[in-house]
Amino acid sequence: MEKVRVGIVGSQFAAHLHLNNYAKLRGSKMEILGIASKTEKNARETARQFNIPSVYTDYRKLLERKDIDVIDLCIPNNLHEEMVIASAEAGKHIICEKPLTGYFGEEIEGEDIGFRISKDVMLRSAMESCARIRKAIEKSRILFCYAEDWVYAPSVEKMKRIVKVSGGTIMDIRAEESHSGSHAAYSRKWKTSGGGALLRLGCHPIGAAIYLKYFEGELRDGKPIRPKYVTAEVGQHTRIPSFQREPKKWLVTLSEDVEDWSAVIITFEDNSKASIFASDGVLGGTRNTMQVYLSNAVAFANINPNNAVEVYAPDPKIFGDEYISEKLETKAGWNFASPDEDWMRGFPQELEDFIDSILKGKEPVSGLRLAEDTMEVVYASYLSAEKGQRIQLTS
Repeated sequence: MEKVRVGIVGSQFAAHLHLNNYAKLRGSKMEILGIASKTEKNARETARQFNIPSVYTDYRKLLERKDIDVIDLCIPNNLHEEMVIASAEAGKHIICEKPLTGYFGEEIEGEDIGFRISKDVMLRSAMESCARIRKAIEKSRILFCYAEDWVYAPSVEKMKRIVKVSGGTIMDIRAEESHSGSHAAYSRKWKTSGGGALLRLGCHPIGAAIYLKYFEGELRDGKPIRPKYVTAEVGQHTRIPSFQREPKKWLVTLSEDVEDWSAVIITFEDNSKASIFASDGVLGGTRNTMQVYLSNAVAFANINPNNAVEVYAPDPKIFGDEYISEKLETKAGWNFASPDEDWMRGFPQELEDFIDSILKGKEPVSGLRLAEDTMEVVYASYLSAEKGQRIQLTS
């Protein structure tokens, strides 16, 4: 294979994120042959913007094309299992946005399933979904690339090198992804998102923490150190009465039956810990941070915000349309202006690894096992919060 030929499913934020970061790979390592989206208008506009030759409203049209090697799924969470399995059965390699899958309820369950359905049922169902996905992938012998960008972030990559050269033991990881809330309609309901801040935001620091412990274990003993227990709490902080009475809301307050705050403690097989925070109630732009405490060293990763560029303006209009950073409420005052936010978060590195892996027939850095372990930690955390107890993982 001289070039990887890609078909992309989806035409919204995630699709644009991938397409922007394929730019340096197109023509040399890969081509984008088609895009599919139920919303034809959006698909055609995205195709025009990114010079994609073919547009479909049914993703299966991409699967029928023998000249497409890879399906890149940038779609709502509740569609992942169906499209991953269909793509695998069609013999296509897969790039899938996070999270891998989830629990989205049955049609007969109606609304508010986040309040009414046992998290034990959700955990069991999510892991059964993972098993169906793995079976389809292994049967078709295709490559599955899990789009966890934190794994590829330069600061996390540097942490790997610190772990390797120091020879120390990772004893404690503290990581967070938070911002002021998602405006996406799908994120408000469990039936379309599969969870709230814990799943939508927390999967990033959870995935990165798991990955670092994999790396440490494989480096030292030839096998990954995997998560063993979780303890968690979740909350709906935008439902606090005093907040609801405030006349001006700086936070998104549209969540229905999903949580907007979470805290998770992961205990690994070697009894080291990771503390993960994820919240839709944090002002000041997106916060992506990780602190790693080794037995003989300390490393901090400030993905967002970082002080590579600091800017000040007394009036937000001064900076006009110039991008400062994600989820920032105002451009007034002092702010951290990211010179290349996608690169700092690992998106171009992630996609290049996926394309190289498919070209060379090797496993990507972020693959199916990480996707499955992240999924189990997230849903076991929901169960822990519901029961108020520590939950042992089964994988």
